[in-house]
Amino acid sequence: MCPGAALWDNPSAKDVFARLRSNSITVTGEEVRELSQAARDLKISIVIGVNERVDAGPGNGTLYNSLLTISDDGELKNHHRKLVPTYSERLVWGNGDGRGLEAVPTSAGRVGGLICWEHWMPLARMAMHNSGEHIHVAVWPTAHDLHQLASRHYAFEGRCFVLAVGLMMRAEDLPRELTTGIALQPGSSRWVENGGSAIIGPDSRYVLDPVFDREELLVADLDLAEIDRGMLTLDVTGHYARPDVFRFEKKI
Repeated sequence: MCPGAALWDNPSAKDVFARLRSNSITVTGEEVRELSQAARDLKISIVIGVNERVDAGPGNGTLYNSLLTISDDGELKNHHRKLVPTYSERLVWGNGDGRGLEAVPTSAGRVGGLICWEHWMPLARMAMHNSGEHIHVAVWPTAHDLHQLASRHYAFEGRCFVLAVGLMMRAEDLPRELTTGIALQPGSSRWVENGGSAIIGPDSRYVLDPVFDREELLVADLDLAEIDRGMLTLDVTGHYARPDVFRFEKKI
């Protein structure tokens, strides 16, 4: 018997997946157009995680865990699909490709991003480092201690600023079919995912400390000259790359 059959023969699970599909977006759809208009109006760049649906052509039956980067002129600059859905995520999302593994120019500098456990894929990190990131967006569910560690290491290794982004999700926002087994004790937090967003400098220090259990706008001025100062001691794409010993190749 297929290990996932017991779950996916369950009508309730199929109902949840159907709703997830219907609420997922396409990269050419109205939601992205509205985000692009907001970026133009507000003169800001937007990096946002989405559930991506493909309406026609290859991949139209699969959902992707994707990261979109929109510049302040409203242009979709980058579209990255998570390379490998992690653990039980494989029941929901398909494998991504490598075409979004790069930083793109924005008015704030060169911006890139990875999704969750991609930060433990050494070669994915190397592809991003080679693209010359100034600012890296690290997207997590809750950015707990282990995810803070990975974000700080990424900043130090890549000599870039890291915006660690932790999801906020209340228990009452879960689909009713998925609430079994997550009952909270009276007086306990109503957050299933409780944030942890932070801003980290190229030397791994916190520019702004992690914020948990509340929604808050984090704002900081970033001095990109810190990146140049840090390159004196570590440059993983330059004199620490040792291409005479190691060879790295990004095929897409």
